[in-house]
Amino acid sequence: MRLPGGCGARGSAVSDVQRDSIKEEMREVIVIGELINGTRKPIARAIAERDAEYVQSLACEQAGAGAAYVDVNAGTTGDKEIEDLAWLVEVVQEVVSVPLSLDSPNPRALERALEVYKGPKPLINSVTAEAERIEKVLPLVVSSGASVIALCLSDRGMPADAEERVAVGKDLVGTIMGAGVGPERIFIDPVVVPQGTDHRAGSWVLDAIGQLRALFPDCHITGGLSNISYGLPERRLLNRIFVAMCVARGLDSAVIDPLDREMMATICAAEALAGRDEWCMGYLQAYREGKLGGPSQGQG
Repeated sequence: MRLPGGCGARGSAVSDVQRDSIKEEMREVIVIGELINGTRKPIARAIAERDAEYVQSLACEQAGAGAAYVDVNAGTTGDKEIEDLAWLVEVVQEVVSVPLSLDSPNPRALERALEVYKGPKPLINSVTAEAERIEKVLPLVVSSGASVIALCLSDRGMPADAEERVAVGKDLVGTIMGAGVGPERIFIDPVVVPQGTDHRAGSWVLDAIGQLRALFPDCHITGGLSNISYGLPERRLLNRIFVAMCVARGLDSAVIDPLDREMMATICAAEALAGRDEWCMGYLQAYREGKLGGPSQGQG
């Protein structure tokens, strides 16, 4: 996990997350800050009112808490999303030095966001194995040099189990790499679904992570981990336990709330216990800086 740094000097996050050769034994968890999302009421209001100060404050808080990328999602549709996402990109990149994650199901919105984006190489969230999505989004990844989240969805719909997640992931990564995108730019997402919908949901993801890590040692593996707890009580407890289990299987990125101190502390501890933190130096530094204790400040 990248230690907190604030809205500081440009470039450090990029060198961490896009290195030429990833050393598995020291693989750090790349945090993608999830809070600037128009499906959240405060963000929807800020977008509608063009409240740049609120959005910029939240972006800086996430970068300062250790996010290596700040995700921006307008949460709107059609032509409005094109305009809204471009506005988010413009206001957020004014105040953070970390790269942005450009999050939209609309290829036209992604294209416009890339046109106004001026920061370090971004992350495109996301491409799937669906034929139309590959056709329209993969060329944007190639032309921009961006990294990309490879979501294990196909034209068949939601993957049924671990084996289908791995099969879709293999095909999708093969297609992306075949277009000239290096493995270090690919973030495989095995699709996290609520545990309340099937008691095997978490185990499917864990099994898929393990298999995908063995198949693609130089790719990243990420996911919207808080999906696992949707509809269940004590969501943060479930989220923390799940992220630790995922790190043990090979996950090295997560789309989470970086303002949740307990979640960030859990990731730090999981890295140390998984052998990814040499001499536990990151864990010890986090302890000295007071990052491992105290009440959570997460946004929920």
